[in-house]
Amino acid sequence: MKKIIAILVAAVAMAGCGNKKSNEVVVYTSVDQVFSEPVLKKFEEETGIKVKPLFDTEETKSTGVLNRLIAEKDNPRCDLFWSGDPVRAIVLKQKGIASPYESPQAKDISSVYKDPDHYWTGFSARARVIIYNKKLIDTLGVPKSIFDFLKPQYKGKFAIANPLFGTTTFHFAAIFDALGDSAAKKYFEALKNNGVIIAASNGDVKKKVMNGEVVCGLTDTDDAFEAMEESGDVGMVFPDQDSLGTLIMPNAIVLIKNSPNPGNAKKLADFLLKPETEALLAKLCAQMPLHKGVQVPKGIPSLDNIKPMKIDYDHTARKLTEIQDYLKQWVGQ
Repeated sequence: MKKIIAILVAAVAMAGCGNKKSNEVVVYTSVDQVFSEPVLKKFEEETGIKVKPLFDTEETKSTGVLNRLIAEKDNPRCDLFWSGDPVRAIVLKQKGIASPYESPQAKDISSVYKDPDHYWTGFSARARVIIYNKKLIDTLGVPKSIFDFLKPQYKGKFAIANPLFGTTTFHFAAIFDALGDSAAKKYFEALKNNGVIIAASNGDVKKKVMNGEVVCGLTDTDDAFEAMEESGDVGMVFPDQDSLGTLIMPNAIVLIKNSPNPGNAKKLADFLLKPETEALLAKLCAQMPLHKGVQVPKGIPSLDNIKPMKIDYDHTARKLTEIQDYLKQWVGQ
């Protein structure tokens, strides 16, 4: 009798654990906590599913959680990776860590921003932009291209974030793809020779421009809009509209293979890909919706009015891996 009771108690306990597990979803994200957390809390409120998030740090943006997902491949703890760009999502696909999922919420999103095999789906894009300090730029002229940073008047007066992390890595890989290895290396060596300031992060680039430590710099639209809200002395340019085009960087969702809560991961994916979520992200951090007709705050640009950099995200992901040693050498590590 005691043995039967023990078995029943164990069964009830296991059932209880199963119910508890089925009511949660584990999310790793490289998107700034101040922007991603309100979205995840809204999902909790609407569904009753508990979100257990892991946020990346500003200095190791995109790299920290990616490395953790790779390390956990044989014992996954994460259900869904919310990436700030598609390249890390593609790395997970290439390493056999991602699980395919075709969300019904993504049917109106352009195929340009989706994996053809449904291993990742893009939403709510940012762009790489030049920001500048209006008080300091007058005698130099506003830079309109990433190649303007090679001009003598900007020597030692412009900044980029450390290319070993975050969207700057993505941008470097895209430039390598666009120019070819030889021309790209020539460009980046010329940047160094013209005194580029390597900042800790995109947010640090923003601060340096706002504080007048540098005249201009490369960053993302979310940081640029923050800077313009905080200071009337900051301006923004979408670079290379007459040539190379501006790099567009959608967020990307990836479901993790053999994750603990695959059903809830799909529910969260559907939620993130909704037009309403894109509208919220436009309000929170000036991201540009990929769905057509989404209502956004005044001043948020439309992707229809920006010439994008032509990019093959799969190829750029491979290039990102190939250039890691070069980036370390370039940074001086």
